[in-house]
Amino acid sequence: MIHAPALPSLDQLVDGVRAGRRAVLARAITLVESRKPAHRALAEQLLQALLPFTGAALRVGITGVPGVGKSTTIDSLGTMLTGKGHRVAVLAVDPSSTRTGGSILGDKTRMARLAVDAHAFVRPSPSAGTLGGVAARTRETLLLCEAAGYDVVLVETVGVGQSETAVADMTDTFLVLMLPGAGDELQGLKKGILELADIVAVNKADGDGLIRARAAAAEYRAALQVLGVREPHWSTPVLACSGLTGEGLETLWQQVQLHGERSQQAGAFAARRSAQQVRWMWTLLDERIRERIRTDTTLRDEVPTIAAEVAAGRLAPGLGAARIAARLGLEPT
Repeated sequence: MIHAPALPSLDQLVDGVRAGRRAVLARAITLVESRKPAHRALAEQLLQALLPFTGAALRVGITGVPGVGKSTTIDSLGTMLTGKGHRVAVLAVDPSSTRTGGSILGDKTRMARLAVDAHAFVRPSPSAGTLGGVAARTRETLLLCEAAGYDVVLVETVGVGQSETAVADMTDTFLVLMLPGAGDELQGLKKGILELADIVAVNKADGDGLIRARAAAAEYRAALQVLGVREPHWSTPVLACSGLTGEGLETLWQQVQLHGERSQQAGAFAARRSAQQVRWMWTLLDERIRERIRTDTTLRDEVPTIAAEVAAGRLAPGLGAARIAARLGLEPT
């Protein structure tokens, strides 16, 4: 009989993560992502023990439509940063298969230089159907990376659905990558993504695309002026860059740093993180309630019946919700 390997002790995990041992960090992240009760209990203890050693990294969210060149840009940007002495963690959230729940873990191949960089850590994670495509434990993974000594954490979203909002809500600076050809882009561009952006960068500003990228950047600047200033201490800059050649990435990073500095000076940096922590607590509570519905035998049998009644129009949605809440002990029966 093959026995599962014994779980490492809390002290072993804490010491290994704090020492920056990549194998231990990877195992700690796997533990955090696990749904097994024993793993979850140990993961919560681990996160609590490491909490005093978190918070020092600069957290940058990066989004953009598929094909905009996110992974190429992150590979070039991350390599530039490790060359400057930074330790860079990349949390690349992959789209999960709707049939199997698996993920397309291709980021390590798309980030060829960072994948072999001793000062970088690339972690693809399946989104597992979480709202917006953001892995359920990305925030905890971010904290583990900070505790391991990574001072820059880049969080890449799949760029679909509401993933932009989710990533913006766990990072300090939110970067939106755009494609050249702003005329077509602006037609289908949701206003919300520009409102979330702390920095906008038009990618693929190289070769024949350079002129188009600069023209697109001018159009985005005009669009942002119409929207107005989102924060009193910051006006969203629009840059042109090339993830392929690295052109413009130095300026891009300077803007990321400047945004952090201005936010700290205005007192918005700490306030943003505090608000994110509280919102994440409520998100986790919501997740636990849903997990209870999925795992409780009685609820698992009853909820589909209640949902079918609501779908057929025989039961009001409010009453259906009340019945489920009553089963959870949230309302009197």
